Amino acid sequence: MTTDAAAPAAGASLPASSAVSEGLWAAVERRCAQVLEAFAATLVACEVVLLLSAVVARYVFDRPLTWGDEAASILFVWLAAAGAAIAMLRSEHLRLTVLVSRLSKRWRLRLETCMLGFGALFAFLLVWPAAAYVIGESIVTLPGMGVSATWKTSAMLAAAVLLTLACLLRLMAQTKSCDFWIGLACCAVIALALWQAQPALASLGKLNLVVFFILAVGLGVAGGLPIAFTFGLATIAYLATTTHVPMEVVVSRMEEGMSSLILLSVPIFVLLGCVLDATGMGKAIVEVLSALVGHVKAGMSYVLLGSLFVVSGISGSKVSDMATVAPALFPEMKRRGHKPREMVALLATGAAMADTVPPSIVLIVIGAVAGVSIAGLFQSGFVIAMVLLAALLILARWKSRHEDMSQARRTAASVVVRLLLIAAPALLLPFLIRGAVGGGVATATEVSAIAVLYAAVVGHLLYGGFTLKRMYGMLVETAALSGAILLILGTASAMAWAITQSGVVSNLSQWLTAMPGGWMGFIAVTVIVFVLLGCILEGLPAVVLLAPIMFPIARKLGIHDIHYAMVIVCSMNIGLMMPPIGVGFYLACRIGGAKPDEVMSAIWPYLAALLVGVAVIAAIPAISTVAL
Repeated sequence: MTTDAAAPAAGASLPASSAVSEGLWAAVERRCAQVLEAFAATLVACEVVLLLSAVVARYVFDRPLTWGDEAASILFVWLAAAGAAIAMLRSEHLRLTVLVSRLSKRWRLRLETCMLGFGALFAFLLVWPAAAYVIGESIVTLPGMGVSATWKTSAMLAAAVLLTLACLLRLMAQTKSCDFWIGLACCAVIALALWQAQPALASLGKLNLVVFFILAVGLGVAGGLPIAFTFGLATIAYLATTTHVPMEVVVSRMEEGMSSLILLSVPIFVLLGCVLDATGMGKAIVEVLSALVGHVKAGMSYVLLGSLFVVSGISGSKVSDMATVAPALFPEMKRRGHKPREMVALLATGAAMADTVPPSIVLIVIGAVAGVSIAGLFQSGFVIAMVLLAALLILARWKSRHEDMSQARRTAASVVVRLLLIAAPALLLPFLIRGAVGGGVATATEVSAIAVLYAAVVGHLLYGGFTLKRMYGMLVETAALSGAILLILGTASAMAWAITQSGVVSNLSQWLTAMPGGWMGFIAVTVIVFVLLGCILEGLPAVVLLAPIMFPIARKLGIHDIHYAMVIVCSMNIGLMMPPIGVGFYLACRIGGAKPDEVMSAIWPYLAALLVGVAVIAAIPAISTVAL
């Protein structure tokens, strides 16, 4: 869960010179953020225009832009660089704060200062390797555009510099001078200790994987260091102290993980979610579902789950789904006697259920890193979500057996028809997305651009629209969230490569292939592993880390790629919503306005229902492949 970085304690008395200094650095930070935001918003807008132009050129004029993919890839990497820096300045990088928040305010601020120092150290350590990587790639020419690859690779150098400056600005603007130097000193001491321990570490062999990728990563995540920075710093430390691999490899693997054209649809679907929220299209869907089934027993629970199912097919983001549905339904649910803890528990698990409904960002990522068909994942995702939806609907119906329906009224048919007509353009969008990608008419990236244009035009004409200022805010929000996601993918790719090169993957493959139970035993281990990793690392890092390792083993055991991908995504989403660590659980509590301690006691039956659904999906592969 993201939180603000360290800030001075409220009411703390600071010397006048210190206060002036902090005010100056805060002003510099704001100015830098404004410049970066304008740059990133322009990149997002240019990316959408370029993608739409490519679609028109290909399907209308039958003259594909041969340079389009390369230009889009260049813009994409620069968008990731600028977005990651903005996310740092806005403290929006994903990190775990459950343990940090339990510390006293004084020690929490000091720890967060140290974590910012480690973030600055990671980014600074990338600067020279990134510069060397740019120089090394300068001799390469991009065939479509006929320009040097430096136009693309220099984005990684810019990312390293911008992230270093962003971390240092936050340190200087939001921490006391003494804490600033304490944080930097802690980073320097640990770095020096690792350097001096090189001979001892070299003698540990593969045990270094435990030291760096379990202990060090665990400490970093527990301490509140953003997950992307934790992965990157652990990888650099491992390679620098135990191998002779040049650090340019880290930059290369990061760029490869961040610049895949398949991932280009991620920021566009993020923007689509913003447009959906701004125009009120999601609210129209919620209203029509409420009119259709809101009057029956457990009707509002059905509406909540159905809304999450349909809205997820538009936005592709769990946070956007929950933020759209909760404000529209929770007041009426409270009026009918639903307890806040039950509503938030259903909201959280419903969002987990709906995460396989296309366009799911997680499905796009798993398709990119594991080489699985995006069209196949989108087709299967609907069926899988229906199985999990059925499990939650049955539980919701049983829990509402004592619900008071005396005030429930059936909506007049004329009102239902009117609401259906209003919501029809919004309801049509998820089916357009699924049909176009699943039918092979267009790629996920092309469909994402078309969907943004459709939602913007229809939303502006039929649902109230939005101002230019709101559009600018959506572009910046898209850049920041995309940068945070893509930095995780980049550092996780580098970390996965380092683990693979150690040779431990082949040993793991032999052990898992020979374990009792055959493919069923392996599937059971997969469910357990991804539930646990979903709690700790959130979905995307876990997928990028383990998909390249686990999918080859699954293929050896004869497990279908689509089936295995669905088991992974469903298990991971359960972990994401599982207290007391799951990040999504706390997001749902914040959106629903309920205390985590109260919701924690109510969410377990819903998680159990999802686990039953996952067990059925895992045991019957035909469920995942029936739509292919």
